[in-house]
Amino acid sequence: MTPVYRRAYALLVATALAIGAWAVVTAVIIDRPLIDPEGSFLGPSWLRLPLLCLGALLLDLVPRALWLSRGRVKEMPEIVRDRLRSHWNRERVLLVMLGIVSFYVIYVCYRNLKSFLPLVSDRMYDRELHLVDRILFFGHEPAGIIHDLLGRTVVAHVLSTFYLLFIPMVAILVTVWLVWSRNLSFGWWFVTSQGLAWTLGTISYYALPTLGPGLEYPHLYDLAHTGTTDLMNSLVNARQNVLWSDGQAQTVAGFASLHTAISLLWALMVQYTVQSRALRIVFWVNFGLTVVATLYFGWHYVADDIAGVFIALVSFYVAGVATGQRFDRHGLASHPTTTTAAVPVDRD
Repeated sequence: MTPVYRRAYALLVATALAIGAWAVVTAVIIDRPLIDPEGSFLGPSWLRLPLLCLGALLLDLVPRALWLSRGRVKEMPEIVRDRLRSHWNRERVLLVMLGIVSFYVIYVCYRNLKSFLPLVSDRMYDRELHLVDRILFFGHEPAGIIHDLLGRTVVAHVLSTFYLLFIPMVAILVTVWLVWSRNLSFGWWFVTSQGLAWTLGTISYYALPTLGPGLEYPHLYDLAHTGTTDLMNSLVNARQNVLWSDGQAQTVAGFASLHTAISLLWALMVQYTVQSRALRIVFWVNFGLTVVATLYFGWHYVADDIAGVFIALVSFYVAGVATGQRFDRHGLASHPTTTTAAVPVDRD
């Protein structure tokens, strides 16, 4: 294992172990079990993780074999063997297996710790952050200004679509960078920065607990009924079940906005590691629409989004350093390079 991979390995595993220990200790203190946020999908975790790793392998091999062979079955074994030799070397297998397992641990612990939050602290800072929003908007309600500017019907459906795409994209993009990044250090960079961001976001929830303006001040958000409306209602019900009955999980926590943090991380990774100008534009537009959606629907205060940007930048830079990236001084238009000749660098 080259030194650059050793640093990435250490940081990723250390992050997973740290948030794992935090989740276990918290569960013991509040006398609540750790839960699997995905329920029974694909069975228990001991079975799910190998299946996810195997699925990543098959997702790369099967479509490739079908496409290159043009459906000729006799040619498929040789195509698969060639791909295994050229792409699935020991370092790729380590990246995929360790990346999936570590990210899964981090995400499961994030979900558990987020769910535990109202049982750990009943202090909320919504009033303070709402006052900050009003100051930033010169005494006006940010929601009212945004709704009057964008409208409350058509735009609501558009923004809701973008916002709800976030959850499936989390797993999809981790898989894409782990399996298909030609530069292995970019795969380590992506998954390590993701792990750091989800962990820092969890810390921020406990540092400054909030519900979010849409839940604390629902009268300000008289919008068309969308999928986001249903999601917010379900989150409120889940939180009440955790607080007052035998509910197992809730996901209400406002500060900081991980939608903002993760969507910015995606945009930064595409900007720095992907050569397609069209994809760069798509992911920057997605980031912009996500930020607007957080304020439009009342998921977050302005301070939440600012904190999310900070989390993304810190995670992006720290993971970049850990994976051997060397940053130039010319802004986003310049690409980082790795500091070791053992890691190939794609250039424009």
